[in-house]
Amino acid sequence: MKYFSKKNIDELDHLYKINLINSCSGFKSANLIATKSKSGNENVAVFSSVTHIGSNPPLLGFFCRPKTVTRDTYENIKNTGSYTINHIHETIIEEAHHTSAKYNADISEFDVTTLASEYKDNCSAPFVKGAPIQLQMKYIEEYKIQSNDTILVIGEIQGLYINNSNILEKDGFINLSKANVAAINGLDAYTIPALKKRLDYQRPKTLTQ
Repeated sequence: MKYFSKKNIDELDHLYKINLINSCSGFKSANLIATKSKSGNENVAVFSSVTHIGSNPPLLGFFCRPKTVTRDTYENIKNTGSYTINHIHETIIEEAHHTSAKYNADISEFDVTTLASEYKDNCSAPFVKGAPIQLQMKYIEEYKIQSNDTILVIGEIQGLYINNSNILEKDGFINLSKANVAAINGLDAYTIPALKKRLDYQRPKTLTQ
């Protein structure tokens, strides 16, 4: 068994520590968040921190790193209030991962990858064309995490596009494994999860003396 104390962790090599702590939490969602600046520049970036906040109203959150440098995704969301969340299909993993590279705000990741943008209905932000699941989001609020200056951004779902009706079950469950949607382990390890089983809603057992 390998054990790391808090002291051990603090003394680790920087890159080793980043890999260790980013992977110890388990598999995370793999999403592309797409935005458009007020001046019309498109932006798309990979995020592994999208999480469910609540169903009524339908809220999702994601974390932004500290604003020690310009964060185009965050700035565009704050300036326009609009963004999209797009699931990563196994066929675009490498192109999606490249969006983590740091480009100037006037260079769109859509132009330096094979990813394509598309627009739907009245959403001002682009979607990632061909993504199995596409969500239109509206900025609602944010919370600064005081311990490390990261920002939790919370948005409300304005539209949900499921581009393969076969993955939507009768009870509303979206079976992402049928769509070959990727998940992330750590920072750079992508996997395609397989559904093993679904379990019934659990109620307390009746204990007998």
